[in-house]
Amino acid sequence: MNQSANQMERLRPVKTILISQPKPERSPYFNLEKKYDIKIDFRSFIHVEGITAKAFRKQRISPLDYSAVIFTAKNSVDHFFRVCEESRIKMPGDTKYFCLTESIAHYLQKFIVYRKRKVFYGKRNILDLKDPLLKHRPKEKFLLPCSNLGKKSVVSFLTENDFNFQESIFYETLASDLSDLSDITYDMLVFFSPLGIHSLYENFPDFKQNNTRIAAFGSTTCKAVLDRELLIDVKAPLPEAPSMTMAIERYLQLCNKK
Repeated sequence: MNQSANQMERLRPVKTILISQPKPERSPYFNLEKKYDIKIDFRSFIHVEGITAKAFRKQRISPLDYSAVIFTAKNSVDHFFRVCEESRIKMPGDTKYFCLTESIAHYLQKFIVYRKRKVFYGKRNILDLKDPLLKHRPKEKFLLPCSNLGKKSVVSFLTENDFNFQESIFYETLASDLSDLSDITYDMLVFFSPLGIHSLYENFPDFKQNNTRIAAFGSTTCKAVLDRELLIDVKAPLPEAPSMTMAIERYLQLCNKK
C-alpha cells in the first residue's frame, strides 16, 4: 500500500493534540479547540541550558580577544553576557555587534548602551548582513556565541569569505524530560524542528506511531520524521496552508466530519 492510500485509511477523528512547544498566551490553536470541540495541550520537547563559566573557560576563549560579536538568537545574547558577568568580563564600549534580526538587535539594549555605529542587523539570515560584515572584515576579529548545535549557515558564510572568527558554545539545546507523558496518548503530535523528533525518541526509544497522526512544519522536520520511518499526516507550510494551524484545520475538516 502506498503512503497516500495509507494516509486516507488513517483519516480517523482527532480529539486530542499535543503541540511540542510552550503554551502561548494567545494562539489560533485555542480557536481550533472551540470550533472542533477538541483538546489541545502544549509541552516543550526541548529546552535551553546555559553552560557554567567554569565550563566556558575550558574552551580557552576570552571574549576580550574579539572586537566584534555575531548574535544569531536572543539566547546567544542572554548567555554571552551571563558568562561575561560570571567571569567578571566587561566588553569594551567600542565592540561591534552584528545581529541576524532587528528584534535581536533591540534585545541587546538590555546589556549595552545602544549606538547605531556599533550595532548592525539584518532581516532574517546571515546574507542580510553581508555588506556590513564584509566592510568590517579586514580589521575585526569576530566571536560567534552559539549552542552545542552550532549555526552551520553562519559558519559556512564566515569560512567561505575568509573571516577571522571563532565559534564558541555558551548554551546547550537539550531534550526535555517527558517521562510524565509515558501513560498519556494523543491522536496527533505536532513538531516544528528535528530536535522535537530527537527528543521524542530520547524519552521514548520504543515509540510506535500506530494510529497517532504526526504533523510536521518545515522540510528539515519532515525529513527527521521520515528518517524515523514515520508517516507524516499533516505538512506545513503549503501554498494553501502557510501556517500549522491552517494545515491542521484542513485535516480536521476531513477527519472530524459529523
